[in-house]
Amino acid sequence: MLEKKASLPPGTSILIVRLSAIGDVLHTTSVIHNLKRLYPDCQITWLVSAPADSLLQENPDIDRLLVWDRRRFDQAFSCLNLHELRTCLKAAKQLMKPYHFDIALDIQGLFLSGLLTRLSGAPRRIGIHERHEGNFLFMTEMAPDIADRHKIRRYATALQPLGITPAEFQPGLVLKIPTKLTGFAEAFWQAHSIQPHTPGHPLLVVNTRTTWSDKNWEPENFGLALRSLPHSVQIVFSGAANDMPYIERAQHTLGRQSLSIAGQTSLIELAALLQSADLLLTGDTGPLYIAEAVNTPTLSLWGPTHPDIYGPLTPGHHFILSPHDCTACCKTRCKYKTNACMHAIKPAIVSAKLKELLT
Repeated sequence: MLEKKASLPPGTSILIVRLSAIGDVLHTTSVIHNLKRLYPDCQITWLVSAPADSLLQENPDIDRLLVWDRRRFDQAFSCLNLHELRTCLKAAKQLMKPYHFDIALDIQGLFLSGLLTRLSGAPRRIGIHERHEGNFLFMTEMAPDIADRHKIRRYATALQPLGITPAEFQPGLVLKIPTKLTGFAEAFWQAHSIQPHTPGHPLLVVNTRTTWSDKNWEPENFGLALRSLPHSVQIVFSGAANDMPYIERAQHTLGRQSLSIAGQTSLIELAALLQSADLLLTGDTGPLYIAEAVNTPTLSLWGPTHPDIYGPLTPGHHFILSPHDCTACCKTRCKYKTNACMHAIKPAIVSAKLKELLT
C-alpha cells in the first residue's frame, strides 16, 4: 500500500454525495477508491439513489451505504408539489441524522446534491465546479477548477483539499459482483445455449439504446454492422424491457440467429454477464461503464458526447467518433433536431472495427 503523509486524522468520517446516474456513479468509485487507498483509516459513507445503489452494495471502499431514492423527489419537483418535496428532504435528513460526518464531498454539483450535503451536518463541505446550479451556496469550500474536461478528473478535484494531488490519482472503476451471484452467469448462459470463453466463438453483447435519445444509433444500423460478422460470433442484445422494439428492428435487419436478454436482468446481474463477454458494442451509456468496471473490452459510438469527457480511462476500450462537423455538444437534445452526428456514423466502419476486435 502506498504510504501518504497524513493530513486527515485517523478515523475521519467522510460523506460522499453522488446520487445518480449509472455511469457517473461508477466514475465516482474511482475517486473513492483513491481516497481509501491513500487514507485507509477514513470511514466512507455514500448517499446514493436507486437503482445505482445495486452497483455499490459490496464495494470494499465503502463503509456505509445510505440509499435515498431521488426519483420521488424528482417527480414532486416536476409538478411543484412543495409538501412532497419537504417530505423527501426531511427523509434524507433523517437518514443521515444518526451519523456524524467530519467532511462531506458533493461529487454531483447540483443544487439538490449541495442541499443534501448541507443537511448532512458536516462542518466541512467541499464542492466541485461542475453543473453551475448553485451548489456552492451550501459549501464551506470549493475544489479547484481545472481545464481538463474528463468527468473523472473533475470529480477527483474534490480530493485536492484533502491533500491528494492529481499525480497521485490512479484511474479505474470499482464494481464487485456479489457472492450470491457466484455461478449466475454460467447458469444463465447455459440456459440460453450461449457458450462464453469458447475459442473461435467470441461472445459479443450489444446494447442498442442510451438514456439520451440523441445518443442513440438507429437499430437498423446495428443490424447492418453485425450482419457481415462471421456466424461463429455469438451475438446477444441487452437492454431494458422497453428496448425490445428497437432490438427486434436490429435483429430483423441482422437476419441471423441472435439472442435478446432485454428486461431479463438487474444491473448487477448484467455486470456478471458482461464479465464473461469478449466485447460490448454500445453507445455512451451505463453498460459501457459497467463493462469497464468488470474489465470487459468495449467498442463505443460517440456523437453528442465525447470520450475525452466521459470515456473509459483504462486500457481495452475503443471509440468510434462521429465524423460530422457538429459533435460533442453534450446536449440532451439536438438543437437542429436532426441527430446528424449519430447518423454520420456508418455501419461499415463499425463492422470493420468489430471484425478487427473479434476475429
